[in-house]
Amino acid sequence: MVYTAGQVGVDPKTGKLEGGIKPQTIRVLENLKAVLEAAGSSIDRVVKVTVYLKNRNDFAEMNKVFATYFENSKPARATVQAELLESEMLVEMDAVAVLS
Repeated sequence: MVYTAGQVGVDPKTGKLEGGIKPQTIRVLENLKAVLEAAGSSIDRVVKVTVYLKNRNDFAEMNKVFATYFENSKPARATVQAELLESEMLVEMDAVAVLS
């Protein structure tokens, strides 16, 4: 099993935080994807995701993006409203995946 740390919308190349909920969600999922692949797994092997949203009103937009990354698998998911470390952070996710 692979247990990831929470990933946020910071671009690892630039160190900058992406804009609104959609670009941050994309960046979070791309960051998770990279971590999982580096650990010998993949986004398709995720069995559980925890989503931390700064604003619960962002759920629908986050969910649209989330669904595009998990078209082939439907991991269990918990979504909670949370205070994130930086005021500009809108979403954070951690995941559990099976090793390939």
